Amino acid sequence: MTTPSAAAPREFSSPGAACAPARPLIGFGQVRHTRLRPRQNRFRYATFFLLLPMRALARGADAGALAVNRRGAISFHDVDHGDGRPAASGGALAWLDALLHAEGIDDASGEVWLHCYPRVLGYTFKPVSFWYCERADGSLRAIVVEVNNTFGERHCYLLDEPAWGKELRAEKVFHVSPFCDVSGRYRFRFLFSQNDGVLRTVARIDHDDTAGALIETSVSGALEPATRAALRRALWRYPVMTLAVIARIHWQALRLWTLRVGFRSKPAPPPTPISHQQYPQHREARRQP
Repeated sequence: MTTPSAAAPREFSSPGAACAPARPLIGFGQVRHTRLRPRQNRFRYATFFLLLPMRALARGADAGALAVNRRGAISFHDVDHGDGRPAASGGALAWLDALLHAEGIDDASGEVWLHCYPRVLGYTFKPVSFWYCERADGSLRAIVVEVNNTFGERHCYLLDEPAWGKELRAEKVFHVSPFCDVSGRYRFRFLFSQNDGVLRTVARIDHDDTAGALIETSVSGALEPATRAALRRALWRYPVMTLAVIARIHWQALRLWTLRVGFRSKPAPPPTPISHQQYPQHREARRQP
């Protein structure tokens, strides 16, 4: 990784701008969650995650110590994403390319960086994964936010024409928590920066309802190559991370129930597996034929 010339954090147009050649990265950081109404509930916990250059891996790039589509203490498997197609059928990258082409996005031919949780000791649960899709020149073309709930359902929010650090919006249409209505909107913001040779990432998702800000969440961390030593450190620190994520979800649900936050029954899933970015009215008007 390169070293910035100034002490202040340096922003990058892509993860690859600070990590060449493209290789699997592991991030160590925190998940933060704040519920503002009708009862305040805040928590944060340490976590780790992967940032994977999917096109480089598909071309046969060295995955290093990370187990890809094979057994390993910490591993990545294509079938855990998208429509579940295996690597022999093109894997999750083929699913993503088909999704983008179906939506009229034909210029995301550059690297695709997948920010996701791995399997740990064979188990996985991925509440949210982020696909950062670049053009051939390395600029950001689209972001796909892949969301899973505890009922085994999946939905994707397609953010077209994004930019690092720019606020992006989408209507909330997918059930995640029984303590939130399927209404309102999400506000997304994604950042990459480097300071003193350390590459950091932040992915933020805030949920607004008709009364304003309701929930603020983020996952952030410092990135480094997914070497054998880094993966061993992750396993030692978080040996049951997948089970811990599920346990924390249910524990926080219990806390909200004891705080008498209203419980909502699970609605039917949205009629389509993909929903789209919201644009300001003046931009939407310009987009009409």
